[in-house]
Amino acid sequence: MGRIMKLERPIFKDVLKARSLIKDYLPRTPIYSYPQVNQLLDARVYIKHENHLPTGAFKTRGGINLIHNLNRKQRDRGVVTASTGNHALSIVYASNLFNVPVTIVMPEKSNPTKVKAIKSMGAQIVFFGRIFDESRDYAEKLAGERRARFIHPANEPDLIAGVGTYALEIFEEVPNLDVIIVPVGGGSGASGCCIVTEAVNPGCQVIGVQAAMAPAAYLSWKGRKIVKDKMETAAEGLATEIGYELTQEILQDYLTDFILVSEEEMVQAILLIMELIRNMAEEAGASPLAAALKIKERIKGKSVALVLTGGNISMNRLRKILV
Repeated sequence: MGRIMKLERPIFKDVLKARSLIKDYLPRTPIYSYPQVNQLLDARVYIKHENHLPTGAFKTRGGINLIHNLNRKQRDRGVVTASTGNHALSIVYASNLFNVPVTIVMPEKSNPTKVKAIKSMGAQIVFFGRIFDESRDYAEKLAGERRARFIHPANEPDLIAGVGTYALEIFEEVPNLDVIIVPVGGGSGASGCCIVTEAVNPGCQVIGVQAAMAPAAYLSWKGRKIVKDKMETAAEGLATEIGYELTQEILQDYLTDFILVSEEEMVQAILLIMELIRNMAEEAGASPLAAALKIKERIKGKSVALVLTGGNISMNRLRKILV
């Protein structure tokens, strides 16, 4: 807890600063409205395609912002982090840009598609633990032994400010949104979105969505205290078993609502995304559509953005879904 207390909560100016950096390394991602999705939800729906980034997921933004802001000693000693995939991809991608040695700790049965992508970028991977939280604890221990910079998956102001840049892009394209629905795993993307929304369009509701089979962030938000709970979801991007202090602090201040979706609802959303907009989504990336379908009456006739955070689904998982 001592380390958390020292963290300075990111604010809107930090997101603006991150955007001025990130724009030199990443393209803006498109935001499209699709007639069939509008008809499905009976609303004006805009899908933010973070799955079009080079790593296939939104977290790349945060990785670039954080690694760029390391001091020279931290860069020389390298970084260690833990991830089920997309966070790792973002840190490795950014570390390669700035020539920083990187070690990734991953759960033993990680998504092979993500593992292959991480290895292709030259990162050292250490497999440890049955679930992500065990990998995270080991990564922190390893970083201490090496005197390297441990990168927490959520309690990092620079990560939050970096990923918040996608929300800036959304409001630049669709300023009068009523609702944004965003996945919540560790909560960096949702809390970054909340910071931007509060500054740019405080009348817009930000709704988080998490897997019912891994509800720790939801329960932490609802109970206004850090909660640990089961982690049994196939949605890697939502697969955390505990809420995180910094992101929860922001979510509790600004998040309008939090929706839980089932495994079946996320699978159905993946199939709809493939059918209606011909894009690939992993469970976490499809979860905003699953949540939108669940609260369809509530968003009827409104202007709604769904953040398609990532498309890094494994071939094995995709085959099972398609059978």
